Amino acid sequence: MSITYLTEKTATIGFRGSTTLDESDGTLRRVRVAVTRAKQGDTEALRYIYVVYCDNIYGYVRSIVRDEHDAEDVTQQVFAKLITAIVKYDDRGVPFFAWLLRLSRNVAIDHLRRNRTSPTANLIEPEASAGTDPDRAETVREALATLPDEQRRVVFMRHVLGLTPVEIADRIGRSESAVHGLHHRGRRALQRELTLRGSTPLTRRSHELAAA
Repeated sequence: MSITYLTEKTATIGFRGSTTLDESDGTLRRVRVAVTRAKQGDTEALRYIYVVYCDNIYGYVRSIVRDEHDAEDVTQQVFAKLITAIVKYDDRGVPFFAWLLRLSRNVAIDHLRRNRTSPTANLIEPEASAGTDPDRAETVREALATLPDEQRRVVFMRHVLGLTPVEIADRIGRSESAVHGLHHRGRRALQRELTLRGSTPLTRRSHELAAA
């Protein structure tokens, strides 16, 4: 896949910001096949992976860089890097999308560092970002599991999928103000649970959240 293709897609229709993550058996099967072929240099397989995940990745990196134009640039950088980095992916119980999130986070953080800005505060990191710290990943999963269903869904969709409050409201059939309330309560509850478990979120706002 050429960088030209990535640029052309963004220029013509743009990224939609975020979408539902398609985890159907059929899609996951096709992704596994595409990953295997992409590791062998199949450009059409890389194209398929891009089409499947580009909007989710854009939504996620936008939640980190907090700028739509920067998020577009970073998303393109992620998939440009994927061309060579995909050979490093080894399916040992780690879903490909989780691995791709970790790659995306690294590219986004590098972008922020180059621009001498600090990452915006996210209460949680995706499971993939804790790939070098399995204990922390497990702690986050357990803490999330303690949240009421709606709070857990909102926190996950906001911080992992990168959906906006409006998009979340549309998906769960609630008002935007209700989503804000669920998000706020979920963040605070998760903060307290992680603190109790001795694994406070790695954000500069963690103290503020704890005191709120």
